[in-house]
Amino acid sequence: MRQTQLTRESTAYADAREELRQAEIELMRRRERVAELRRGLPPGPVVDDYVFEEGPADLHAGDAPARNVRLSELFSGPGRDLIVYHFMFGKRQKQACPMCTMWIDGFNGIAHHVTQNADFAVVAAAELPVLRAYARDRQWTNLRLLSAGANTFKYDLGSEDAEGNQDSTVSVFTRDDTGSLRHFYSAHPRMADDIDQRGIDLLTPVWHLLDLTPAGRGDWFPAIRY
Repeated sequence: MRQTQLTRESTAYADAREELRQAEIELMRRRERVAELRRGLPPGPVVDDYVFEEGPADLHAGDAPARNVRLSELFSGPGRDLIVYHFMFGKRQKQACPMCTMWIDGFNGIAHHVTQNADFAVVAAAELPVLRAYARDRQWTNLRLLSAGANTFKYDLGSEDAEGNQDSTVSVFTRDDTGSLRHFYSAHPRMADDIDQRGIDLLTPVWHLLDLTPAGRGDWFPAIRY
């Protein structure tokens, strides 16, 4: 890539920037290796064909009846994978998670791109009318929103504990040639004792934009309203 010089740079700055550039290249190569390892995972365990509750596509159709939809019905065709985001909302999580809300705000904007390649849904433990009212307030008009409050989906996938405490998680499912539904991959915010809230940062560009600045992300945390 051609290097440009818009302003005079000190030798110290140029050297430090080159060191950073090399580190960025190495990080990208490492990310590609991680993605390759992920894609190469063997078939995961078979999962139940969970039943969720879903409302009509029009969030404003408040009186329209809900319907049951199975996990298998979230796959729109053969050879498609399914991505599910576990929303921290419902049961003991009485207020929607601000962090999840920020992520889902972004998902709503890019869902039509993602679904060219894979199916996508957002699942919460909240009762369907509560979930839909919140989605209507956020203008989430491009997402499939499902309530899992009546099944064990979130508990089985590790995004809910026995007391009903919620966690954010992203899961990927596949459907093999026999029709069996398989869990392929899940990631949680907590990756290790020293990585408590960074495990699914790649799901939103907000953190990465802040990381470009001298101040970084600091101790900033998203809010429902600003």
